[in-house]
Amino acid sequence: MLLVIVFSTVVGQKVDFSSASVLISPDIKPEVQKSAFRVLDEEIYDRTGTKLNQAENWKNSGKTVIALTLSHSKKLFGKAVPVRDVKEYPEYKSEGFRIFKEDSGENVILWIIGADSRAVIFGIGELLRTATLSQDMFILSELLDFSSSPEYPLRGHQLGYRNTANSYDAWSIEQYDQYIRDLVIFGTNAIENIPLGGNGDESVLMKEPRKVMNVAMSNICNNYDIDYWVWTPATIDLHNDSLRQIEIKKHEAFYKDCPRLNDVFFPGGDPGHNHPSDVMPFLKELQSRLVKYHPDAGMWISLQGFSQEQIDYFYTYLKQEKPDWLRGVVSGPSSPSISETRFRLPQQYKHRHYPDITHNVRCDYPALDFDQAFALTIGREGINPQPVYYAKIHSDYAQFTDGFVSYSDGCHDDVNKIIWSQRGWNPDKNVRDILIEYSRFFFGSEVESSASEGILALENNWMGPLVDNGSVETTFAYWNNLNENHPELSDNWRWIMLQLRANYDTYIQRRQINEKNLEREANEILEKVDKQGIEAVMTKSLEKINEVEFKPISSDIRLKIENYCADLFNLIGLQTSVELYQASNSQRGCILDFVDYPLNNRWWYADEYKKIQQLETEEEKKDRLETIRTWENPGTGSYYDDVSNIAKSPHVTTTVYDAVDFGWWDSGYSRMRLSSQVYQNDPKLEYKNLDPNARYLVRVSGYGDALLRIDGYRMEPILYNKEVEEFKEFIVPRQLVGDGKIRLSFDRPEESHIRWKFYSRISDVWLIKR
Repeated sequence: MLLVIVFSTVVGQKVDFSSASVLISPDIKPEVQKSAFRVLDEEIYDRTGTKLNQAENWKNSGKTVIALTLSHSKKLFGKAVPVRDVKEYPEYKSEGFRIFKEDSGENVILWIIGADSRAVIFGIGELLRTATLSQDMFILSELLDFSSSPEYPLRGHQLGYRNTANSYDAWSIEQYDQYIRDLVIFGTNAIENIPLGGNGDESVLMKEPRKVMNVAMSNICNNYDIDYWVWTPATIDLHNDSLRQIEIKKHEAFYKDCPRLNDVFFPGGDPGHNHPSDVMPFLKELQSRLVKYHPDAGMWISLQGFSQEQIDYFYTYLKQEKPDWLRGVVSGPSSPSISETRFRLPQQYKHRHYPDITHNVRCDYPALDFDQAFALTIGREGINPQPVYYAKIHSDYAQFTDGFVSYSDGCHDDVNKIIWSQRGWNPDKNVRDILIEYSRFFFGSEVESSASEGILALENNWMGPLVDNGSVETTFAYWNNLNENHPELSDNWRWIMLQLRANYDTYIQRRQINEKNLEREANEILEKVDKQGIEAVMTKSLEKINEVEFKPISSDIRLKIENYCADLFNLIGLQTSVELYQASNSQRGCILDFVDYPLNNRWWYADEYKKIQQLETEEEKKDRLETIRTWENPGTGSYYDDVSNIAKSPHVTTTVYDAVDFGWWDSGYSRMRLSSQVYQNDPKLEYKNLDPNARYLVRVSGYGDALLRIDGYRMEPILYNKEVEEFKEFIVPRQLVGDGKIRLSFDRPEESHIRWKFYSRISDVWLIKR
């Protein structure tokens, strides 16, 4: 088969590439030599149908040559390596490379010259990402001559082989190798595993025992010459010497088994409850065992979950002991701020970010302005390409660090990993350019622009109130059209994930519109209670709000969602259901289990009606029905806010970024009112254009305490019930309404002694004109 290589921005020089050879410098590490040829040969063959040859010298190399060498190598099999022009190109930095086209008359040579062995792999990645590869064609720029070096020395991702991952636990060694290769091609230089799990961390989906995969991942990293990290918490009591010794022996056995191990990360208090006075001696002992087998390996710690006293103890320890066995500190979820950590951390210690790019709610970086319907159905680990958002997070925090190894629990965040890897290499690289390279490499040059625009459109689907988001249907049609025109991508798991998101978003939007309309009609039926009677209106309204159960909408999209989920499980082990695909638990990306979760309050209505039937008097029953009917519509001159629902919180001034949360009660199947399932701990609200002559009452629903201030003044309640969906009420002092506006805020009660799930929270706020 003839493969033509074209050097041009338009047409240019065409060269026969069908007999192209690869020459590899013996100065490159032997394992990297093998990997470099394998990456070039396999990735080019997959896209062009042409196999490469590995030549042993120039004489047998053929017309076209890809030459791989190091910057300090003077010659490659007798031929001089091109010298860098110091005026035009900067010094080679670690991991940096130069790609250069030389036409010697006898050969057309593509030089990839690396500062070190792993740099050669990164150069190959650059070549593959920027070239246009298709059947019989390999297109490069005629003016191919540039160099590149990374801005940040650490660019990694956690790919823990454990039960709680929503896909990694189902992977084979070959799948791990391919995925790690894909990440390396986009500039990743570190992979973090989670090797030392306890009971319940084995998965029925595992193709290899954890011990086998732990070593295999180490070998894969070694083959690409990238760093192998491990995340190893201590959930035991380190005060218990016998348990402590068992833990140390377990660590040492793992260290001994690994052919490569660069860094060990110990999360201080997430999980675990040990004081740093016990943790630091424990880590010092671990480091002494670690360097027996890996002399250059380093020990890291995070301050996650530490109290202020524990944080201060840690920094005092560093100042007094100056431990040379500690390499650095990791900033992750529930750590002190990244800027504070860098400020307090002595300069000899490195600082790594542990960014959560995998979760949508209950996390460091929750999805911005996430609609309640998505929070309820997509939940914590849905497919979440958010390139613009995560690029901004990287820009905000990278300056305080030496780089990152991200927190990831599955391949659903694949786009986000690529964004971080590329921005870690070049913080100024345009997001759209990264997405074009992503689409070109994984989907092909024909769709590189259209697929990249489609990914950005999916990110916009999640921005703001879903009912009002007109782009959701447009994005749905856009991706469906792409899918129809590119059947060759029907077994590409990345493509299927994006198709699934486009269909899922549309299905949820259509359901939300329909089900909210049914709830509105049910409330209209409740208005007729005096004419039709209590039992009649409850029966008719419940039939109306439940109409979706026997008149489902968009069944065709629902079926496509099921099929896409099945395809993704078969291709990549993505577990979108506990029952069907053995997900470890329902919040681990189980979007199929929640695709039909109610988006109106029909479960709550049914339960409330049963409670009403137990009330003693007709008046009590009517009063409760009126409360249900007017919950979101308190009447003229009054206002209602579902404080963490972006579509129903017009008076809330706290940003959803800072405050939104989703409680995940009853494993996601709560029958509570929808507004009770999202909340803020201390929201702020502002009301304008109030009647200065009116009397107002503030009503609050949530759980626990509500320490209300109005215009800064602490209010005393006239009603104060603390249970879920019970009310607290406060009279607004007349003098505070005189200017026609008021501001509400809530003090946080001291609750550090209890779990976060039991913290006081605010779900609904009313300002009622009396």
